[in-house]
Amino acid sequence: MIELIFATNNLHKLEEVQAIVGDRVIIKSLNDIDCHNDIPETGKTFRENAQQKTDYLVNKYNLNCFADDSGLEIDALNGEPGVYSARYSGSRDMERNIDLVIERMMNNENRTARFKTVISLHIDDNQFFFEGIIEGTIINHRRGSKGFGYDPIFIPDGYDKSFAEMSAEEKNLISHRSIAVSKMAEYLKNI
Repeated sequence: MIELIFATNNLHKLEEVQAIVGDRVIIKSLNDIDCHNDIPETGKTFRENAQQKTDYLVNKYNLNCFADDSGLEIDALNGEPGVYSARYSGSRDMERNIDLVIERMMNNENRTARFKTVISLHIDDNQFFFEGIIEGTIINHRRGSKGFGYDPIFIPDGYDKSFAEMSAEEKNLISHRSIAVSKMAEYLKNI
């Protein structure tokens, strides 16, 4: 049995990841280790931010852990919101963030975008990175009530539903996070 601290208190992410890695890995949140600090995310890339979070946890708690940094990259917006996805509008209010994307995309014909996740895994004094990308398009209005973040305005390639219209099981089969987590889970099987 492997125990890992996931550098998050986001229950959606925690449930998503636990469903993918299965019972062999016990995943605990920051809350479970009584970490209530705002962990810095000042990197210019998803990888830098993910590593910054695991470095923080290793230095402060000396525990096996992993962190992810994820975001939406929109081609017509030169990769924005990117690493600023969670606070694109200047706040962490996702409704405002989505509104800003819709506003900035209003007259753009190029709707291509991708969700990207990079996971930094720190285990037994070793660091590993796993990446997941799902390509898709941005739509002009919200569709669906499931999921979180930008899910209501993102339709993955090959589908006619937004992430927010998919069940958790459907989304977990194809999402950027599930791709990265599946790569990490495959690595953990061999430990």
